[in-house]
Amino acid sequence: MRLANITWPQAQAYFKENDMVLIGIGSIECHGRHMPLGTDTIIPDHLLKMIEEKSDVLIAPTIPFGACQSLAPYPGTIDIDGEILYQFFRQIMLSLYRHGARKFVILNGHGGNMKTIERLGLEFEEKGCLVAMLNWWLMAWDMNPAWKGGHGGGEETAAILGINPSLVDQSEIGGPLKLFDLSDKLKATGFRSVEFKGVSVEILRATPHVTDSGWIGPDHPNTATIEWGTEMLRTTADYIVDFMEEFKKVPLK
Repeated sequence: MRLANITWPQAQAYFKENDMVLIGIGSIECHGRHMPLGTDTIIPDHLLKMIEEKSDVLIAPTIPFGACQSLAPYPGTIDIDGEILYQFFRQIMLSLYRHGARKFVILNGHGGNMKTIERLGLEFEEKGCLVAMLNWWLMAWDMNPAWKGGHGGGEETAAILGINPSLVDQSEIGGPLKLFDLSDKLKATGFRSVEFKGVSVEILRATPHVTDSGWIGPDHPNTATIEWGTEMLRTTADYIVDFMEEFKKVPLK
């Protein structure tokens, strides 16, 4: 059931009997040359569609934008300052809290949103609520370690292929991942990490200074298949439905 599609009396009736709401959040940002800018929003939206078919939990409209500071230089990326994102999301949750929501399930599609969600989770716990943050791409790793991936790599590419293959520009999937080292002895290993004498150190750089295309991770996009994406999305959606049923049973303090 979608909040945007019901009347206020129907919303009132829902919150008389239920205290849970499901909110998706994503981003509009670079995911390599081959993936749509809306990847982190498209995937949660698709999962919500699948979840709606099997769950009676109220689904709020998805927040399509996120905090994307390191990816901001790429054309089309929309970066929302962390404090603004926090205040905006907080107002949404406060409104729902006012009407009776006490258990918030946040379906997150973007790593840059995690700090904001964590901050809100702790704040709303003080109000007697519980906030569950479901980072779908991390959850998928636990469901099947073979699905483990990075940013714009095989895992996310597979998910988009499972939703709409026409959104993936296969001609832009290039060769091996190229990372830009800081020096001969400071080797780039990730978005923010370099290796020196066997130790990982974080060096904060904008993504175009780290990788040549905007995707990064152990999972090359050319490993992605429609079958992988379809199975992963179905498994993730089914898990979330089961999780929410169990979450409903948790008593609030």
